[in-house]
Amino acid sequence: MEQPHTHHEHREHQGHGHEQHQHDGHEQHADHSAQTDHGHAHAHSGAHAHGAGPVSWGMAARATLHCLTGCAIGEVLGMIVGTALGWGNLPTMILAIVLAFFFGYALTLRGILAAGVDFRSAVRVALAADTLSIAVMELIDNGVIAVWPGAMDAHLSEALFWIALVISLALAFVVTTPVNKWMIGRGKGHAVVHQYHH
Repeated sequence: MEQPHTHHEHREHQGHGHEQHQHDGHEQHADHSAQTDHGHAHAHSGAHAHGAGPVSWGMAARATLHCLTGCAIGEVLGMIVGTALGWGNLPTMILAIVLAFFFGYALTLRGILAAGVDFRSAVRVALAADTLSIAVMELIDNGVIAVWPGAMDAHLSEALFWIALVISLALAFVVTTPVNKWMIGRGKGHAVVHQYHH
């Protein structure tokens, strides 16, 4: 008489074990899903953090101002040296452009080296970051001075020289800022430099 009862208890025990197994399986699956979702979320977050993402005009303006500073130093120094040596307009302008690139790269290089990057790598980063920006800036800047009546022949002691220089640099800044914004948005230009500052 007690056998059916025992058999019934055994079936209940089996059913309970089956339910427990299903329950554990669901929990494991839920945990796995949660981990997978967390992994995807982390990957997405990481991709967003390391990707270009949206670029503010302020960030682009700061990058442009950085290049502008180097260009201005190089150009003024080039004009001073060219004038002191009695050079003509063309060689003086070429020297000013060369020095503009040199000082533009030098300012970027200084910041990258300060972050502990080796010199060869720092040079590559600086070239990649600033070449297009400085080239556009110099094209606009020297183009304005070239077409400005009398600006090419003005000496450092004349107001025309400084007026033309300031206006040409300001125009170069306005034109180059969108270029830098576009480059940073693509993960290029000063976006590369920012990786070493963070």
